Amino acid sequence: MKTTLDLPDRVLRNAKATAAVRGESLRDFVTAALEARLRSETSTPGRSGWRALFGLARQSDVVAVDRIISRDLETVDLAEWR
Repeated sequence: MKTTLDLPDRVLRNAKATAAVRGESLRDFVTAALEARLRSETSTPGRSGWRALFGLARQSDVVAVDRIISRDLETVDLAEWR
């Protein structure tokens, strides 16, 4: 099916360049990108990272957990992980 899209110049330039580097047509590149986005949107609507694993959390809970994770990650000693 044919359609017309009005894309920002920088987005279209980046898409064309990326498709060319991959040896794909712009049509194939855009199709794959849209399919990937649709898969991710339908599998976990509005969720990413840890949120996708725990279902639909309240926004206040998400903020609280993110704050705890950020705080705890600041205390990690990278030397212990090498």
